[in-house]
Amino acid sequence: QVQLVESGGGLVQAGGSLRLSCAAPGISFSIHAMGWFRRAPGKERELVARITSGGSTKYADSVKGRFTISKDNAKNSVYLQMNSLKPEDTAVYYCAAPCWGSAFVCDYWGQGTQVTVSS
Repeated sequence: QVQLVESGGGLVQAGGSLRLSCAAPGISFSIHAMGWFRRAPGKERELVARITSGGSTKYADSVKGRFTISKDNAKNSVYLQMNSLKPEDTAVYYCAAPCWGSAFVCDYWGQGTQVTVSS
């Protein structure tokens, strides 16, 4: 059973920063893509950032310039550095991997970590 475990969420004031981590011991990020998603109350799930096996990244327009996705292949871990946080970033954040194709469908999901940004 593949498990992804997120950590690093919490409560932060607007303008602050948080770093999310996702550990996935059963998945090799050197050969698979993965993504960070979020679901805000009353909204659809949103793909926030993705990273390919080769390290190429892509971001949702809403977080470009503020969020950075990175990974450590040796540790089977991926990170999401979130800066200049806004109240609208409040959501449960999920990591997922491996992810495939143009639709970026992912096989496994973490349990989620809550990020709350106060104004």
